[in-house]
Amino acid sequence: MKIRQPIITVLGHVDHGKTQLLDYIRGTAIAAKEAGAITQHIGATEIPLDVIKKVSGDLLKKFKLEYTLPGLLFIDTPGHEAFTNLRKRGGSVADLAVVVIDIMQGIQPQTKEAIEILKSFKVPFIVAANKIDLLAGWKPHSKIFIENVEKQLQSSKEQFEDRFYKLIGQLSELGFDSDLYTRVENYTKKIAIVPTSAKTGEGISELMALLTGLSQKYLEKNLKIETSGPAKGVVLEVKEELGRGTTADAIIYDGSLNAHDILIVGGIGETVKTKIRSLLKPLPLVEIREAKKQFINVEEVAAATGVKIIAPDLDKVISGAPLRSAKSAEEVEAAEREIKAELEEIKVETESIGIVLKTDTLGSMEAVSGMLKEKNIPLQKVEIGIINKKDVLEAVAAAEKNPLFGFVLGFNVKIDDEAKRLADEKKINIIADKVVYKLIEKYEDLVEKKKKEIELRKLAGLTWPAKFKILPGFVFRQSNPAVFGVEVIAGKLRPKVGIINKEGKEIAEIKTIESEGKKLEELPTGEKAAISVPGITVGRQVKEGDVLFVSINEHDFRKLKKRKELLSQAEINILKEIAELKRKEKVTWGL
Repeated sequence: MKIRQPIITVLGHVDHGKTQLLDYIRGTAIAAKEAGAITQHIGATEIPLDVIKKVSGDLLKKFKLEYTLPGLLFIDTPGHEAFTNLRKRGGSVADLAVVVIDIMQGIQPQTKEAIEILKSFKVPFIVAANKIDLLAGWKPHSKIFIENVEKQLQSSKEQFEDRFYKLIGQLSELGFDSDLYTRVENYTKKIAIVPTSAKTGEGISELMALLTGLSQKYLEKNLKIETSGPAKGVVLEVKEELGRGTTADAIIYDGSLNAHDILIVGGIGETVKTKIRSLLKPLPLVEIREAKKQFINVEEVAAATGVKIIAPDLDKVISGAPLRSAKSAEEVEAAEREIKAELEEIKVETESIGIVLKTDTLGSMEAVSGMLKEKNIPLQKVEIGIINKKDVLEAVAAAEKNPLFGFVLGFNVKIDDEAKRLADEKKINIIADKVVYKLIEKYEDLVEKKKKEIELRKLAGLTWPAKFKILPGFVFRQSNPAVFGVEVIAGKLRPKVGIINKEGKEIAEIKTIESEGKKLEELPTGEKAAISVPGITVGRQVKEGDVLFVSINEHDFRKLKKRKELLSQAEINILKEIAELKRKEKVTWGL
């Protein structure tokens, strides 16, 4: 038995400084090379214990422990969605997590989702309250936060306290008791917060010391592994690389993987069995994505480690899939059984009618479908891969049964051109996004819009309220029929409706509405056009500048009043005005 290095995942909202924190430790500049300084791919970095001791200095002595850990293995993710690829049967590959929160912004929607996923996987975490260098007047006198805070101006200290306690309050709303790491006595009951700056390095040594100390103190038993047994791991990412073909970046969390082993990995609807061609390992302190020539060919890797695998048929493998190694036919059979059992657990329950969901990886399929289920959004079909014509046809069939289910949701996936064309033709909504909460938000907004459209169609035969005025200087014909310009003050003006004046008297009916020689079926608020009205003379029944109303009967008035939520506030106000005018003639009108 040996002690493996704990696997630590770094999560947080976009641009809160996840990669920059690791960059400071590595002394590299990966974040600066990323598109928009946002991490685009999941990665892994090994930090040896001697580097941790160098970074943390005397802070490690605070824990009064004899360190047997070989170091820490950090997983940097583009956000919480990639963390879900770290799943394994019964929990997560990650032993600990660091949730990075911009102290100036506090907890954001994506941070909440990351914490929810950590809760569901039962992964303990600490908080790095990052970007303290942005506090007004804050100076980097020392890289140790607890020393540096005492040297700040009183106004800077007060600003820090204000932001810090707001963060504690936000964590409390999510059900967590938290405090500054120096004030936490029981780390199993209270979340430790370490204020940091990825720019100046302040708090980094305390963060490293805390992670190492907590791993040694609370996780040592869990970190004991057999190094001689078959490898157990998870695929982080599958990609095509120039000169290498299809490769798989993986994390090995138990056992050892040999370059001559048989590899068994989860694929779409099957297990993939292949022979390893080579194992590439990044050097310590080199991030797996940035290693390039700094990879070394190795014969064997032991847990816990990140490794790049080159083998045939990896294009059939899915990101987030379980991985096993085997040397004999018996071990292959056992590995296939294990992987099938694990994949069975991930199968998402679908319903006879619902929306279609496509995701990029196994982990995100599990996470996104779980979040949709929590919101009681039914799923008819859930698969990994690009959105295609078949998905749109499924949504068309669902929409025929219930128009609110005519949706295809795509998380971090592409849409093929044929699917786009068919969706446009069949009026099916395809919503794709790389952030879960945005995907769900867009879906919910469109559903609300569609619900309103359906309800409005039910009111289609009713006379809609409108208030409009006759534009001075735009009388084109005084009578037989009168033709004059109008502007809609509020509501929607339509032809074939009666009109009343400010005394509530019915004066005529609009025959047509025209603009630039075209007849209109509707003139919305703020728009101008000419209307044709038989039976009146401008200058007698109406005058230039007059404000007029659409005449509504009592039946339509009551129907509209019951569905006020479908009307704008201005339209509700017009309804009230019309009722008051009508009651001049009949006191009980509309009651």
